[in-house]
Amino acid sequence: MTGFLDFSYESRPGRVVLRPGAAVSATPGEAEHLGLRRLLVVCGARGADTARAVAKALGPACAGLHDGARMHVPVEAADRAVEAARAAGADGCVAVGGGSSIGLGKAIALRTGLPLIAVPSTYSGSEMTDVWGLTEHGAKRTGRDPKVLPRSVVYDPELTLSLPVPLSVTSGVNAIAHAVEALYAPDTSPLVALMAEEGVRAMARALPELAAEPASLAARGRALYGAWLCGSCLGATTMGLHHKLCHVLGGTFGLPHAETHTVVLPYALAHNAPAAPDAAATVARALDADDAPTALWELAGRLGAPRSLAELGLTEADLVTAAAQAAGQAYANPRPVTADGVLTLLRAAYDGVPPTAALQ
Repeated sequence: MTGFLDFSYESRPGRVVLRPGAAVSATPGEAEHLGLRRLLVVCGARGADTARAVAKALGPACAGLHDGARMHVPVEAADRAVEAARAAGADGCVAVGGGSSIGLGKAIALRTGLPLIAVPSTYSGSEMTDVWGLTEHGAKRTGRDPKVLPRSVVYDPELTLSLPVPLSVTSGVNAIAHAVEALYAPDTSPLVALMAEEGVRAMARALPELAAEPASLAARGRALYGAWLCGSCLGATTMGLHHKLCHVLGGTFGLPHAETHTVVLPYALAHNAPAAPDAAATVARALDADDAPTALWELAGRLGAPRSLAELGLTEADLVTAAAQAAGQAYANPRPVTADGVLTLLRAAYDGVPPTAALQ
């Protein structure tokens, strides 16, 4: 007998709230629901104003505000945040902002066991996962731990209004990358596949809408809906070559997180598509296109996003080193990972040429 189902799926605990104004109106209630009375609010410099509004809404339940979030969560920044949480006598943490802020909140939770509430202002999806990441000595390492999974996630479209359109676009494509890799993950499942296809469809439709009308709460809300679904896929499955390669490019070479995902995704999918044709077909269906890698590449181009690693500051001399690092790590991927294969992928992404034609 062929075609039988064979999968496992573990649901993730936690609550999700999505509505305009929720950052201020819902976060105090979520803290109360969790029985938390001394919360440290963490953020980065860019999101400090929003974090202060959340801190004010928490009232006496706010034990302090720490604005030390940094891209890729350097261990030094994590050390300072943990010290701040302990000095404040915090019994919980509220992370307000993008992936860097959520990542710093996770670092605190990992080291202290404090429960985390996430109030994301981008579409990165980290808030729906038990994945943590730290960068030390130029290398980013990641892991999974139930302690870092936020107990509550508060999605507020109003928080994303100040997110510039270019960053909104790259953050959204970053979210799509989670769904794409979940489709060919070894631990995927029928429910994950449904979430992934709907997540890609929702985000790909929302991004042009918010690019055309950045102040549209409806479009911003639909993008957060897509981010929630794509992030849930990230949290439920094991990521492959695309994510590992982006970790190398970010942690070792300092490339910006969302922009790197945006550039690399079409090439990673084109590289893996021959070994994962059903996943590529699902992404194409969600994008209403014939060729998924080309459609993703064209979407980024239409919305003004970067489409080459050269644009992000990587040098041609870095390509061999990056390929060797990515190929030297053990992880699941539908196509065997070799240094030569990754180097071919990287050269195409460095030049920004159409992905399918370059990687056939």
